[in-house]
Amino acid sequence: MRPSTTLRRMLEGPEIVVLPGAYDALSARLAERAGFAAMFTTGFGFSAAALGQPDFGLLTMSETMDRVRHIVDAVTVPVVADMDTGYGNPLNTRRTVRECVTAGAAGIILEDQQWPKKCGHFEGKKVIPAEDHVAKLRAAVDARGDDDLVIIARTDARAPLGLDEAIRRGKLYRDAGADVVFVEAPQSIDELRAVKAAIPDTPLFANMVEGGKTPLLSHSELQDLGYKMVVFPLSALFAATKAIEAVYAELFAKKTTAGVIDRLTAFHEFEQIVGVPELRALEEKYGVAGA
Repeated sequence: MRPSTTLRRMLEGPEIVVLPGAYDALSARLAERAGFAAMFTTGFGFSAAALGQPDFGLLTMSETMDRVRHIVDAVTVPVVADMDTGYGNPLNTRRTVRECVTAGAAGIILEDQQWPKKCGHFEGKKVIPAEDHVAKLRAAVDARGDDDLVIIARTDARAPLGLDEAIRRGKLYRDAGADVVFVEAPQSIDELRAVKAAIPDTPLFANMVEGGKTPLLSHSELQDLGYKMVVFPLSALFAATKAIEAVYAELFAKKTTAGVIDRLTAFHEFEQIVGVPELRALEEKYGVAGA
């Protein structure tokens, strides 16, 4: 079964789909090992990990696609790809969608920000005319062909134009063929409820950013509010950043890691995570020298 078909069936089920954010292939492997049945590629995390810079639209489509491919190849569960604005007009969006289908992505998020875009919880966002994003979504629907790719339409209109306009756009994007509507950065539980009340017949997507503009809710709370997908895009990135910062501080201060061994993944365990036993078996199968 295609990953996109699997994701679509998950959406049709009774439980909300919980997506951890993966910022590289290693974090994706760890998410799958933890038991997640699907995951999300975080553009914020890509920018931070690849460039050491914020999510300001600095990565190109090809750079983003390289990272999406690595994650899709590293795991066996469906992957939802954060593809920003589609990287241009409807023609560019068609190519972006085709690249994602070819790569084996199960879903894609397309947002209506002006390029260069910003993280949905940063200040200073601007959005394109709703009709322009409708055209991109129509192109995306055409471009996926007979694949079950789940198209998630995101609007960032809440901050610059208000909740009513964000809801209006969500309805337009649904009517353009989006499978899921994503109103980014509602600022209260009441606003989350208002989105559901206004768009009751379409799966809704919530974004839980620790320290962001939307209240941090559990998956069960969001399910009770009527949402069908939730992403925790930055949890792993923030956790890794804090852990790495602490280890480097210890190493710099004491010139050894002897005092923090208990905070590090054991070498043999890391071999399991990255698949050393599988490659050793292949070495033996193919008679690789030194196997």
